[in-house]
Amino acid sequence: MKIALIGYGKMGKAIEAIAIERGHEIVLKVGIENLEDFTEANLKKADVAIEFTGPESAFENIKKIMDAGVSVVSGSTGWLNRYDDAVAYNKEKGTGFLYASNFSLGVNLFFALNTFLAKMMAPHKQYNASITEIHHTAKLDAPSGTAITLAEQLIEQLPGLHQWIQEENHAPDSIYIESKRIDPAPGTHTIRYVSKIDTITIEHEAHSRKGFALGAVLAAEFLNNRKGEYSMKDVLQIGY
Repeated sequence: MKIALIGYGKMGKAIEAIAIERGHEIVLKVGIENLEDFTEANLKKADVAIEFTGPESAFENIKKIMDAGVSVVSGSTGWLNRYDDAVAYNKEKGTGFLYASNFSLGVNLFFALNTFLAKMMAPHKQYNASITEIHHTAKLDAPSGTAITLAEQLIEQLPGLHQWIQEENHAPDSIYIESKRIDPAPGTHTIRYVSKIDTITIEHEAHSRKGFALGAVLAAEFLNNRKGEYSMKDVLQIGY
């Protein structure tokens, strides 16, 4: 498979190493130093593009890839107010689109566990849920896309919750997300249920970027020759 990497920072380089290890060819690498190479002609050399950029540029990058008729796997976070627009644009262009807030197999298992536990906790209103996420200081968005996904799962399952918030002194209908930026942490997400008598905690801690990179390559392998909208649920066949 021929892959275009849009975003060639630490994550892009990790994806490149795993893609080559799995027998794929990188036909385009675009970083901030060579934006002039981000052209339709160069994109058309690829079967699938993997996009890891920033919240301010992700949506336009995704559109540009789709304009070239190329399917795109996106892992950028902080732009999801335009997600529905991206889905509609993908349908218009007849390409494939797969977005994930986190591509790690472990995190996607954690998503499933989070939903399952929240369903169990729903009747027990004496517990208050909260989320803590820790990432490296170069991460541009806070909270992380993974933390937002976890919060949205809790809001869906726990009666009385309607929004997530980053203020510790929050309304009862909100779930608090605490964001910490500490080097060199690649990513830790913790869910706590606290009552007056005990605390229940589940946590996922990433040891390196390798798990995220492998998941992104698996997503590209899945998306190759497919059209439409997909998620990591489809790639990994995990229900949550």
